[in-house]
Amino acid sequence: MSVHSSGRVVGSWRAAWLRVEGNWAWYRRYWRSNLYSTGLQPVLFLAALGLGFGSQVRPGPATGGLSYVQYIAPALLVAAAMQYGVGESTYPVLSGFKWQKDYLAVTATPVTPGQLLGGHLAWVGLRLLLSSTVYAVIALAFGAWLNAGAALVVPVGVFTGLACAAPVTALAATTYDEGSRFSAVFRFVVMPMTLFAGTFFPIEQIPLALRWLAWISPLWHGNELARGATLGGLGPLPALGHTAFLAGVLAVGVLLSRKYFYRRLVV
Repeated sequence: MSVHSSGRVVGSWRAAWLRVEGNWAWYRRYWRSNLYSTGLQPVLFLAALGLGFGSQVRPGPATGGLSYVQYIAPALLVAAAMQYGVGESTYPVLSGFKWQKDYLAVTATPVTPGQLLGGHLAWVGLRLLLSSTVYAVIALAFGAWLNAGAALVVPVGVFTGLACAAPVTALAATTYDEGSRFSAVFRFVVMPMTLFAGTFFPIEQIPLALRWLAWISPLWHGNELARGATLGGLGPLPALGHTAFLAGVLAVGVLLSRKYFYRRLVV
């Protein structure tokens, strides 16, 4: 429990939501500058790869007999959510500790580091929901969705994005320099995961000796769930396995983030 400035006792969820309200107050003034990266960039990728390059790809076994735009549309949504979740959990989190130091200001109130972390993840989840929904609606005009199962792709994208955001938040909470390690994360984790976790082609085309790298990536599990929702072919047990993997990554990330938030903010 926390105590609001008015003296009222505020529950844990309400305290976390105060952080979300603060972020929303900022975002509604600057949403236009974020529109490209959160909404339009994935759509441009879909147009360039799904329609442009995809026009040269014949439907076949690799795409399940579907057009290329229908094959990559679910995975592009999930990949964009992963990239955004990671991005919002690197420099913005470090800034809260090191540069703007608003995390120190927030936890100088009765709001705890754990509630602050909850607010951060809730805000990232809401932004993921917004950007994924925008993408899903626009992709409809491309003929990217086969059935109403596409509605499930949005929560899969949010889930995958949060599963990637949580451990990176823990990494940011243990960063004390200018964030040079984040460049390595983007270069050696995010980019290879985007390219080789089944987003653009089946991982069966990767040599077996390297295929395990795709299997341990959260993005591959998210891609499989997203394609299963709209393209079919994913049984209940594999779907449960993919979901459990993402839930495990999210849970570990949250626990580590909470530990490091308290370590850094409680003097």
